[in-house]
Amino acid sequence: MNTTLPRRTYLYFTAQSINLTTAVMSVTMAAIVGAALAPDAAWSTVPYGFQFLCLMLATYPVSRLMSRIGRKKAFMLGAIPLAVSGVSGFLAVEHQHFATLVLSHSALGVYIAFANFNRFAATDNLSQALKPKALSLVVAGGVIAAVVGPTLTEWLRDVGGYPLFSLCYAAFIGLALLSLLIAVCLPNDTGLAAATGSAATSASSRSEPLSPSVLVAMAVAALGYGIMNLLMIQASMHMKHMHEDFTDVRLAIQWHVIAMFAPSFFTGAIIQRLGIRTTICAGLALLIGCSALNIWSHSYSMMTVALIALGLGWNLTYVGGGALLAQSLQNSPAAMQMQGKNDLGIAICATIGAFSPALLLSTVGWDGTNAICMALCIGLLIATVGLLQNKACLQTSMEGSRK
Repeated sequence: MNTTLPRRTYLYFTAQSINLTTAVMSVTMAAIVGAALAPDAAWSTVPYGFQFLCLMLATYPVSRLMSRIGRKKAFMLGAIPLAVSGVSGFLAVEHQHFATLVLSHSALGVYIAFANFNRFAATDNLSQALKPKALSLVVAGGVIAAVVGPTLTEWLRDVGGYPLFSLCYAAFIGLALLSLLIAVCLPNDTGLAAATGSAATSASSRSEPLSPSVLVAMAVAALGYGIMNLLMIQASMHMKHMHEDFTDVRLAIQWHVIAMFAPSFFTGAIIQRLGIRTTICAGLALLIGCSALNIWSHSYSMMTVALIALGLGWNLTYVGGGALLAQSLQNSPAAMQMQGKNDLGIAICATIGAFSPALLLSTVGWDGTNAICMALCIGLLIATVGLLQNKACLQTSMEGSRK
């Protein structure tokens, strides 16, 4: 059996690094630029909100498109909205035009909807043993983004003769060209996509029920992402309420981001050694532990430890859920469409997690938010153990999805 990842896996790793670099740059500057251009302070986060909204709306249509024209052509098309985001963002800052800034972040959301499928594309036509390894390696592109994104923003933020942040948006044009070049180097899969697309159409008409493993995979990845977004954003707000210095807050979040992506270099090996079910349960246990730590102590050091646990828990649930879905949909004619539904669920939960921190903090408070998150994770942990009772059950659901 071949145990070496193919060359295209590293192309997807590079493409995902570009994707996450744009995401890190956008979250760094969106609110600042939005506040500078918005007609009212209350509108400052509208561009970033539209980025999530367009990501959510585009995810499933993109998966349908991929099933028809293939991964390669779809990723080539995906570079276009990134270039549009760069041009419109530069013009928005240059001419102080808020609506154009909203357009820029909306286009960025569409690009991210395309690029988020890098992790699943990397698992296409691989053996069951290699799928978790390939998926976790692609997710590890976040480590590159965690370094390149803030560095690139800092270098281009204030260049003489250009308005603040205008060149940061212009950098998206160069990243779009690089993304297009990587897509061109990908192997052709049009024939496979056409066959898959026609088979998926007939399969979808039968409305077959989802297998337990697919349900668990979708629920774990979506809930893990939503809770991560919610607690990460609310933690920074809570630390500000505790009058922590901005440098300390940024350091805590930075450790959290490192904990999110750095384990991806090893998550594939962890899944191979412990199994997918154990890996997912460990991720949910870490999310539960994060909330428990936050309720138990409100000190800065303990919150930093909790944020690290949150990042580790997100990694195990996101990669574990993705690996479970990839294995459950092995050779399924509706694989790309199911991946689209999976990422739509993630986008919905991530959007809720991005918009609800302030509301929850002002109503149920920091402890109440963590109690809700803990209850949700405990419920999902019980469901995961129940639905994936043993390897035989998991294997049966996987075989059923291939019929």
